[in-house]
Amino acid sequence: MTEARPWTPEDLAALHARCFSAPPPWGAEAFRELLRSDGVYLCALGPGFALGRVVLDEAELLTLAVAPEARRVGHGRSLLAAFEAGAIRRGATAAFLEVAAGNAAACALYAGAGYRQVGRRRGYYGAGGDALVLGRRLGGMNGG
Repeated sequence: MTEARPWTPEDLAALHARCFSAPPPWGAEAFRELLRSDGVYLCALGPGFALGRVVLDEAELLTLAVAPEARRVGHGRSLLAAFEAGAIRRGATAAFLEVAAGNAAACALYAGAGYRQVGRRRGYYGAGGDALVLGRRLGGMNGG
């Protein structure tokens, strides 16, 4: 699932800045470096993107961003599914991510996709609060 036009690191940074304030959003150079890293892949679809990384048999969702005006109509679910499909193609059997404990919309998205809390990082986002570490098996029926 890739959008017709390629996303540049500047495009990714601009959308990331519209979606996140704390912790600070990633700049174009951060995206440029990540995209050059082993195992990192981009899933772009319409008004958003997901950036993932696979190491051995484990995938990490690094970030997922949907333009604020395009939320709550399924783009997040589609991007999460694209991230997981890309991870499976790259040999991953499990996925994990970190999400702000107070981000109810994102927590609901991930719970609906079968992610469960496997850890908590207290103060991970500084004044922004704790991070929940969520994970799930990939592949097979209902995530394996």
